[in-house]
Amino acid sequence: MLTSAVAALFASTVFCAQAADKKTLVFVANGASDFWKAAEAGVKKAQEELPNYNLQFKYPEQSAAAIQERLMDDLVAGGVAGIMVSAVDPKTETDALDRVASHTLLLTTDSDAPKSKRLAYIGSSNVLAGNQVGEILKKALPNGGKCMAYVGLPGADNARERIQGIKDTIKGTKIEIVDVRADDIDQARAKRNVEDTLTANPNVDCMLGIYSYNIPQIYQALKESGALGKITVTGFDDDPITLGGIKEGTIAGTVVQQPYEWGYQGMKDMAKILEGDKSFIPKDNLMIIPTKVIDKAGVDDYAAQLKKLQGKG
Repeated sequence: MLTSAVAALFASTVFCAQAADKKTLVFVANGASDFWKAAEAGVKKAQEELPNYNLQFKYPEQSAAAIQERLMDDLVAGGVAGIMVSAVDPKTETDALDRVASHTLLLTTDSDAPKSKRLAYIGSSNVLAGNQVGEILKKALPNGGKCMAYVGLPGADNARERIQGIKDTIKGTKIEIVDVRADDIDQARAKRNVEDTLTANPNVDCMLGIYSYNIPQIYQALKESGALGKITVTGFDDDPITLGGIKEGTIAGTVVQQPYEWGYQGMKDMAKILEGDKSFIPKDNLMIIPTKVIDKAGVDDYAAQLKKLQGKG
């Protein structure tokens, strides 16, 4: 009995020591959104292949720079070995990101902070993604149109670059972005912004969803007002409502990213870096994962692939 107890205690001690020895890598999102479920699935897959690491996915309590900074400071104080973050507001968070980078490995994703001391960025080229949305607009509005854009965080690099990419592509056409309405990742506010546009700007015949939930909120507002199918809608990401709208023909198309790969490749890349391998990082420190256009012809195949990727199929 005594021998068994000692053996059990020894085994427990060894297990705890091994757990404590595992380095922790954390993916920090910019706010609560279904968009991040694919990235979570990628982190989970990476965990299967990195048994010597503890991988975590964290959401700030609110999509605010100060709250995200406090979360990262707590993680650093807890001794994490690496953080991969989608910065809420790169301009105001530069000092905070530099502070984090001085204590732990720091990568950015989704929304880069190129002026910070982050080691590298892994994610989409938001400018190129914007170019692709611009091409969807040119095809859908050959005679021009007035577009209202909707976004969560207009100061974030991903938002600014997407909008700039769209503007670059539609330059010289009769398509115009008349304004950009922000919602601070508040989905109820996102829907109200669309409703306000329908009332105050009846000349708008095109709506752009810059963040993943924006097209779904546009869809719901247009459906309730009876304007669904009368206004051209396009934008970004693969919310189920967005994909359903493309299938029924009420949404012109969407440009999708690959957040699963951000989570999967990002965690594996951080492990490589911590183990001394930085050879795969490009000279510009930008590890770009391509975006792609989803239209009516390809939406069913893409939806099936997405479900399989997230373990739902």
